[in-house]
Amino acid sequence: MEKMLYNDRLIDIEDAKLSINDRGYQFGDGIYEVIKVYEGSMFTATEHIDRLYRSADEIRLVIPYTKDVLHKMLYDLVEENELATGHIYLQITRGIAPRNHAFPTDFTEPTLIAYTQVAERPINNLRFGVSAIFVEDIRWLRCDIKSLNLLGNVLAKQQAHEAHCYEAIQHRGEMVTEGSSSNIYGIKDGVLYTHPINNYILNGITRQVVMKCCKEIGLSVVEEAFTKEQALQMDEVFLSSTSSEITPIIKIENTVIKSGEPGIYTRKIQQTFEEKVQQLLLV
Repeated sequence: MEKMLYNDRLIDIEDAKLSINDRGYQFGDGIYEVIKVYEGSMFTATEHIDRLYRSADEIRLVIPYTKDVLHKMLYDLVEENELATGHIYLQITRGIAPRNHAFPTDFTEPTLIAYTQVAERPINNLRFGVSAIFVEDIRWLRCDIKSLNLLGNVLAKQQAHEAHCYEAIQHRGEMVTEGSSSNIYGIKDGVLYTHPINNYILNGITRQVVMKCCKEIGLSVVEEAFTKEQALQMDEVFLSSTSSEITPIIKIENTVIKSGEPGIYTRKIQQTFEEKVQQLLLV
């Protein structure tokens, strides 16, 4: 039977019972991460765990485990479930307490859950690209925190789904921020543009890998927001995320991007990313 982490214990997933008074359920008072697993090995797990602790600090939540202990717990979860290719979903809330907007005044233990999910790599999307729409970014002003408050993202993704598109490219006014579940990039005249790291976007772990890939292939990077109009005029557009990897965007709204095929720099970034995955599997 499949196992999950409940705090520091591995339990049968069917035995999991969560209180209705958990602040994650009542307020979305918590944080999460999604870690990719390739052939049984966690990819960029250290970076994901570091970001989890940063998010915890930002909402004043104390994680009751060291990073090394948490890493080992996740490793054991993957081993126990014999996960080959897929994801780990990890969530920590402020814990169980009577409903009150203010933090609990007594000592309340955070609640940690984690489980695995089989998910094959999105080969067709990586090879042929996807389409996207523009959606006004209505989220709060702390998008740098990977919190459980995802309703704005969900509404944007639903709009994309109803438009038969893969992603919603969000924008504040005319300026592109990020996707509903991804970071967004444009390439023009051999230069990659993407929104700078601040409170308007999440510092994606795959985004960090993309930055390293660009350096390795000699592609100049300008961390500067671009407009919706500029997005439509890019030579190449792509998105990145843990589950989507490096996915070309070949059409936005009714506009085909350049030739309508994944561009040469996007392909080079994909290839360099793939090399990093293969290096992981050789360890």
